[in-house]
Amino acid sequence: MKILVCISKAPDTTSKIAFTEGNSKFNEAGVQFIVNPYDEWYALVRGLELKEQLGGTVTTITVGGAENDSIIRKGLAIGADDAVRIDGQSADAFAIAKEISNFATDEGFDLILCGKETINYNGAQVPGLIAEFLDLPFASQATKLEVNGTTATVECDVQGGSQVLEANLPLVLSAAKGMAEQRIPNMRGIMAARTKKLEVVPSSGAANNSEVVGYSLPPAKSECKYVDADNAEELINLLRNEAKVI
Repeated sequence: MKILVCISKAPDTTSKIAFTEGNSKFNEAGVQFIVNPYDEWYALVRGLELKEQLGGTVTTITVGGAENDSIIRKGLAIGADDAVRIDGQSADAFAIAKEISNFATDEGFDLILCGKETINYNGAQVPGLIAEFLDLPFASQATKLEVNGTTATVECDVQGGSQVLEANLPLVLSAAKGMAEQRIPNMRGIMAARTKKLEVVPSSGAANNSEVVGYSLPPAKSECKYVDADNAEELINLLRNEAKVI
């Protein structure tokens, strides 16, 4: 089985976020970047589990510059066989999906796995766009995946429950919580990652379909108010007049 896993970098959740150029650009100075957790914990690890079960290879793919190489190497340390970096800069989901699908068109992948979304953009657009560009079936928000021959059985989250579906390979899938358990790279994997192939290929020149107009930080958290357990009237008044539903 030939598996492609899409991975991207994301800011560590403890990073302090700031913007520059009139709040139109994310300031990466001093920010610690990690592998996007949905890509790493669920898509990549499930791909590795299927490889161990059925045989084959796992390749990761990333769109971006050389600053992504450290997070790509982590994917190799966890167990991916090799990696591809498409040398281009874009935060546009359309262009990223187009770059990945252009690369994958003639590569014969049986599965293309992505995290359900990135934790910095939360767009959840790239997996579905890849499926559209490659004219492949797509399973979204998948929590379970089993493969038997050329058939995949997938369980997906839907509003109010879950659904089980079957699809013929090749297939594009976005992975959500429940798909797999996080793996920590060991020293052997870290050392092996240094010699694994990281192929850099030129961008195909896919154009962005959108641009960032501006960023803004969420409102600061308000001060907590404490109410005496015997003062139900005050609590009711606060809930009625001051509490905000998010």
